[in-house]
Amino acid sequence: MTDATLPSPAPKPVSAATPEARAERLRAGLKRRYAREKRFKLYGLLAIGVAVGFLLLLLGRIIEQGHTAFYAHSVTVPVYMDPARVDRGYPQGTNFELLVAEQQLARFGVVDDAQGTKAGAMRSLFSSELKFVAAERIQRQPGLIGQTLPIAAPLSDDADLYYKGQISRAVPADQRRLSDQQLDWLDQMKASGQVTSHFNTALFTNGDSTEPELAGVLGAVVGSALMLMVTALIAIPLGVGAAVYLEEFAPKGRITDLIEVNINNLAAVPSIIYGLLGLTLFINWMHLPRASPIVGGLVLALMALPTIIIATRSSLKAVPPSIREAALAMGASKTQTVFQHTLPLAMPGVMTGSIISMAHALGETAPLLLIGMVSFIPGIPHSLGEPTGALPSLVYIWENASERAFHERTAAAIMVLLTFMIIMNAAAITLRRRFERRW
Repeated sequence: MTDATLPSPAPKPVSAATPEARAERLRAGLKRRYAREKRFKLYGLLAIGVAVGFLLLLLGRIIEQGHTAFYAHSVTVPVYMDPARVDRGYPQGTNFELLVAEQQLARFGVVDDAQGTKAGAMRSLFSSELKFVAAERIQRQPGLIGQTLPIAAPLSDDADLYYKGQISRAVPADQRRLSDQQLDWLDQMKASGQVTSHFNTALFTNGDSTEPELAGVLGAVVGSALMLMVTALIAIPLGVGAAVYLEEFAPKGRITDLIEVNINNLAAVPSIIYGLLGLTLFINWMHLPRASPIVGGLVLALMALPTIIIATRSSLKAVPPSIREAALAMGASKTQTVFQHTLPLAMPGVMTGSIISMAHALGETAPLLLIGMVSFIPGIPHSLGEPTGALPSLVYIWENASERAFHERTAAAIMVLLTFMIIMNAAAITLRRRFERRW
């Protein structure tokens, strides 16, 4: 047999213990690990993208619904103060709305029927604020009776919604609150230049009202501010003091462990339980004024205490033991060490936890509803004992109102509430970055 016909030798198998085999296994393992790392990063980016998408969807829906509440429409109409109908001594008793409606119909060349149906339809296009504006001018200057005066007042909520494009002629007349004739009158007033659009200052300068065009958030903002003041004055000193004692002075034992477990459990208790506690303790037993900032602040203080204690203890634990040891070695007492060295160094975390607790308390609704802050309160509180509302409860009340114009104001109130919460959280982040020390 020649060499050409001899079979070629089989390749020599590579031993698993050779350096080439080990290197191949290492490369395969690294490739799998890098692939897992890429998948993990992809999952993380996907989760962040989904969260940001839902956040943008939520904020976009709120802004879309609520941005129209920040501007409103007013009408300026010339009104002849008929001496036969205007009461000089008691102008508040004059029916200025009917007077304006009849004169407006006359300008449009419309003749009212015997029942006054058309005058009533015209009256519904103007806000009740018109009669107060006219009565106030006559009361200040009675000599204006017999003259023609320009009176400016807000339009009604339905008329305002029509100018904002939220009421359309395409909708059948029996499915909207404005008739075709009323829409024609609104178009005529717009064409004649009587209607103007402006920033809705009433939203920020008025309290709550049964009429959407006059409703504002000032009363709720003041009520929330008073409640947060009470909450801060009670929860922050007590929370920080309790945390300092438990972390620095309390002897370690079963009682301390039991207290710590209960504090952690209280932080997870639903907020409505605190509302029931406030209703039973502060209103039914202590007989404090219902729906007042003092009761709301006390309830929110109870709710914020566990969070402040936990955040303060975590900040104290983060201070290196060498700080305490150095202070004690220099002759400082335990109290001096805690209050002159440990606590000041932990203050950024303490402030951050306190501000975040206040922001959390600002957005709570359930405990406020149980202590009576779900009722209609039109005024602006001037003391801690007066009934008041709060931004979360105002959102709840407006969203359940039947008038459609309240829904846009609900979204506007949510935007105001979110603004306050963003400011408070931004303050917490700024304080932490400003005073934080890295060890």
